[in-house]
Amino acid sequence: MKLIQSETDGAMNTIIGKDTVFNGTLDVKGGLRVDGTAKGKIICSDAVTIGATGVVEAEIEGSTVIIAGRMIGNVSATEKVELQAKCEMDGDIRAKSLVIEQGAMFSGACNMKDSHPDLGFLDPKESREPVPAVEAGDEDYED
Repeated sequence: MKLIQSETDGAMNTIIGKDTVFNGTLDVKGGLRVDGTAKGKIICSDAVTIGATGVVEAEIEGSTVIIAGRMIGNVSATEKVELQAKCEMDGDIRAKSLVIEQGAMFSGACNMKDSHPDLGFLDPKESREPVPAVEAGDEDYED
């Protein structure tokens, strides 16, 4: 595992290299990139990126999750999940936003409902005035 200190913002970025295998719970403050193999659970305060050579069999929690490799497990993102063109994702997704590029393979369910802001629309269960039905022969409109 390689740790790199970013000179711009002081955030710690963690990289799991191509030939690295990690088993267990990984709790990262800052961004994480997986180009190797990770199994278990990943908790990240920032973005999680699974590179094209990355294989992850884990539950992931992060702000943004970008998948370009192989992912088996559920993903929970506070912001966005992005499935890139050649990725394979087997598991469920919970996020505010989901981007699926053409060519990505996704098998699972996605829940974005709990993450939507209240836009002020009426609840469908609220009673509304019924719309009168138009019967055949009532042609008060012009074509």
